Amino acid sequence: MKAGASVLVNDCAGVCPGDQVAVVADPALREIADALLEATAAAGGIPVLVMPPPRVIDNEEPPATVAGALVGADVVFLPVALAMAHTRAVREAIARGARVVSMTAFTPRMMREGGLFTDFRSRQPVCLALADRLSRGSALRVTSPAGTDLTMGLEDVVGNSHACLLDGPGFTAVPNIEANCSPAQGTCAGRLVVDGSIPYYGVGVIRDTVEFVIEDGFVTSISGGDQARFLSDLLSDQDDRWVYNVAQFAFGLNPLCTEFTGEMLNDEGVNGTIHLGIGTSANLGGTVSAKTHFDAITREPTVWIDEEIVVREGEVLVQP
Repeated sequence: MKAGASVLVNDCAGVCPGDQVAVVADPALREIADALLEATAAAGGIPVLVMPPPRVIDNEEPPATVAGALVGADVVFLPVALAMAHTRAVREAIARGARVVSMTAFTPRMMREGGLFTDFRSRQPVCLALADRLSRGSALRVTSPAGTDLTMGLEDVVGNSHACLLDGPGFTAVPNIEANCSPAQGTCAGRLVVDGSIPYYGVGVIRDTVEFVIEDGFVTSISGGDQARFLSDLLSDQDDRWVYNVAQFAFGLNPLCTEFTGEMLNDEGVNGTIHLGIGTSANLGGTVSAKTHFDAITREPTVWIDEEIVVREGEVLVQP
């Protein structure tokens, strides 16, 4: 997996000689962590392996000892089974100047082929252009052949370009190229019909469409087959109203992510898709910290920002 580790260390994170690098890894991903440690040392960085205790749900806060390791690092890699990117610990590390690379549920296959080997620099202008549209827009509408019809406000929203490249403090998820924002709080309304993937909590590639009804920025019902029932029960068990918050709107933009596999950072980057993030928004420009955050991905969307169609049935129309 040396080639993949080299891309992550040198291209995505830009590890420099002397950089303090924390590789936060679960035991199941130790093979990937070892490749990152080796590539970091080869780049002149100073690698440290951090193995957190088991967590229960995606984006649950890590213990203080792990959070302390993040705050002390120049670069953080997160090859973990359950997502950690949308946590207070990561926000505090970024505030201290860290460059954080999210690698949730990475697999050996993802280290060897697929989206990781996209030319990120050449894709970055499209990502920046869509982030700019989100920043300058006042309203967004998205529809899809499966039945999605959603609107949301963009007033005072800042679009984010996550092109898998960290030229300064911040975080990016690799190989999930995306432009995203946190919609104006309380403005999202309509129906999101998910026919792609919900690559969290073991839900995976969608078998029967999952429908989210959204009012005033909150999911009010989840319906569909067994995957929908599982997700509805899991969120109810959190006893936290903010786990239903519409936290994020995002465009998937990686041309080498072409099929849904159930691998989180592949599926979120599938080119020409959109996803809604539910739960914590604080790492995306919002203010909400919930017990969890997950994304739900829809195929072949058409997206309007104000009067401009920026994506038509999965084809990205915006040019840099």
